[in-house]
Amino acid sequence: MTLTFNSDKYSKLLVKYQPKLIKNEAENEAALEIVQELMHRSHRTPEEDAIYELLITLIEKFEQEFYHPGAASTPDSMLQFLMEQQQVNPEDLGEIFGSAEMVAEVIKGGQKISATQAKALGNFFNVDPSLFM
Repeated sequence: MTLTFNSDKYSKLLVKYQPKLIKNEAENEAALEIVQELMHRSHRTPEEDAIYELLITLIEKFEQEFYHPGAASTPDSMLQFLMEQQQVNPEDLGEIFGSAEMVAEVIKGGQKISATQAKALGNFFNVDPSLFM
């Protein structure tokens, strides 16, 4: 069974969570709480997945600008962010990259994420693979 995206449900979630550009740490913490709630929800709907991905993107943007001004969001920074948020260790991604050492190399920016790895990471973190490309 393929789940279809329901615009009305998504609109209601937008009203409930009111995602917007994050401008300070308090807003960031509030967004992180919502992400945590959604992350631990089993069987998220496609609409909840969309809000989840949107909030992750907004959080990542804020944290890059706030903690690393001038540094753009990159596939390796997105991987590091998701690993931190979901408490994933490099060993947990060994099947995708071949080893924990390779994961560390990707996070440092010394190794690019392949399209196959991006797809596997998307499935692992339940996000759009394009976040890693």
